[in-house]
Amino acid sequence: MSVFFSLAVCGQNTEPYTLLLTGASFAEPNNRWFEMGCKSLGVRAINRAVSGESIADTANKMAEGTLYSFEEFDEMDALVIMHVHEKDVFNEDRLKENYKDYRLPFDTSDYASCYDYVIKRYISDCYNLKDDKRSKYYGTKFSKPAVIVLCTHWNDSRKIFNSSVRKLAEKWGLPVVEFDKYIGFSSNHKHPVTGDSYSLIFTGDKQIVHDRAQGWHPQHGENSFLQRRMAAIFADTMRKLLLF
Repeated sequence: MSVFFSLAVCGQNTEPYTLLLTGASFAEPNNRWFEMGCKSLGVRAINRAVSGESIADTANKMAEGTLYSFEEFDEMDALVIMHVHEKDVFNEDRLKENYKDYRLPFDTSDYASCYDYVIKRYISDCYNLKDDKRSKYYGTKFSKPAVIVLCTHWNDSRKIFNSSVRKLAEKWGLPVVEFDKYIGFSSNHKHPVTGDSYSLIFTGDKQIVHDRAQGWHPQHGENSFLQRRMAAIFADTMRKLLLF
């Protein structure tokens, strides 16, 4: 069992960390990378990813109060986001200074605004726990640390998203789970035997990305090489962020 230590709360307790994941088809529970990664770390995994959803759905659920319960929010130590559609999530043209000024509900026309809302809302909600009598952070000086972790696509084929999510992370000082960097191959190169994009050998379906056929959804399950590798990359990133 991991040792949990928070700068916001005096002393120590022996409860494990709690990590919550939101995302779409590459993150939903049948994949298993998140669950396996959390198991290897000895932490509690809450997976709220839903196939077919987008960051707009996460933003709307946060606004409605349905992404997680108050008890889950008070206990969770990091929010992990893997909405990795091939969109620019950094564009600042339509961003609001105050997240409360966004018009709700969100649609999928502006991924950058949805990411901005989720980040600002989560940071604000964490800080405001020091004034909430229901919270274990009530009365603390610094309140709940707002740990947000972003993820790249599982490989390097979605160049717009991978590039812009790194810019977003740099803007806010957020860590990134760099699946594309450490996955072990590049989709830019053809497989020496099949002659196709390397990503296709790990998937049962494909999609056209920037005029090239690429692997889409990697094989699911705890025996999948890709899921196990992603779990290792995720766990390695979290070990750098929290005290294990």
